[in-house]
Amino acid sequence: MTEITAAEFRRIVDGILDDRASIVRHNPIGSEEETLLWMLMSSLVVYLSLNEMETPCFTGRPDAKTYKDAIELILRDRKADEFNAGPLIDKLLNG
Repeated sequence: MTEITAAEFRRIVDGILDDRASIVRHNPIGSEEETLLWMLMSSLVVYLSLNEMETPCFTGRPDAKTYKDAIELILRDRKADEFNAGPLIDKLLNG
C-alpha cells in the first residue's frame, strides 16, 4: 500500500492552491469549495494508486463535507508519518 508523508500532502495542497483559479474555472462541478476538495481527493486517488475498491464513491450529489470526509478516509491508513490534514484542508478552502 502506498503511503503519503505530511510534506507530500502539503506539496499537493500547495499545488492546488497555486492553480486554484484555473481549477475552478475549468471544473465547474459545484461550489469553489467542492471543486477544490474534489481535486484534492482525485489527486490523492492517483498519488496513492487506489484501486476501484479503495476509491470513494458517492450516492447522490456530494457536497464539500462529503469530499472532506472522503479525503480523511483515504488518508486514515495511508499516512507515512502522523500528521493532521485538517489545517492543510482548511488552508486550501480559505486560500
